[in-house]
Amino acid sequence: MSAQRHWIEPEYTDMGGAAITQFKPGELRKLSFANARRVQESLSSGIEKRILLWLAARTPAAINSDHLTLLGFAAQFLAGASYALAGRNKFALLAATFFIGLNWLGDSLDGTLARFRNQQRPRYGFYVDHIIDTFGAGFLMGGLAISGYLHWGVALAMLIAFLMLSIEIYLATYTLGHFQLSYWLFGPTEIRILLAIGNITLLFRPMVHIHRHVFQLFDVGGVIAAGAMGVMLIVSTIRHTATLYSQEPIR
Repeated sequence: MSAQRHWIEPEYTDMGGAAITQFKPGELRKLSFANARRVQESLSSGIEKRILLWLAARTPAAINSDHLTLLGFAAQFLAGASYALAGRNKFALLAATFFIGLNWLGDSLDGTLARFRNQQRPRYGFYVDHIIDTFGAGFLMGGLAISGYLHWGVALAMLIAFLMLSIEIYLATYTLGHFQLSYWLFGPTEIRILLAIGNITLLFRPMVHIHRHVFQLFDVGGVIAAGAMGVMLIVSTIRHTATLYSQEPIR
């Protein structure tokens, strides 16, 4: 290997839409990480924030945000496993509902607790939180597909739509500096509430009748959810592309 000092070519380097001139190896690590503005406008955001702050103030000192992140991850895995078991025993849907609630606690309180205690780790928190969400979505969709309450094709469509929308959100966070947590008054908490309601409904009415045809309840809900995420993706892509083009037109 040559002892000559290496430089990063500017045409291959882009941070936040601005080209970097030339950096020596290791200098990029010294660049500060800019926090994105959180956009949370869901129906439950107001009361949820008050509840989370109340819980953060009363969380024992021995429990930190990492513990809550692990709790949320384990709960999402167990929710998926409960769905898989529900194909043999429908009352496992109650366990899935419980673990979805536990996932809300861990996934929502970890960041609130870190901010409350002034222990933020922006890069670590952003990365770990969302890579866990990616695995968690796979657990949930896999468990539902195994259960038979959701057709595997619908489960796959929902997973793909979720991942594509997540990619768009992360790219917008990086390029525009705002992190979209909700769309059209719906956020992760509202989705969990709908899942819980759906689980209870499945116990008594797993099938629905639409225009003289019979469908599985979760198949109908899954198609609607996948379609809604697809529309969100298209609308956000057009809007954000237009915004970025207006900021960086061809000169």
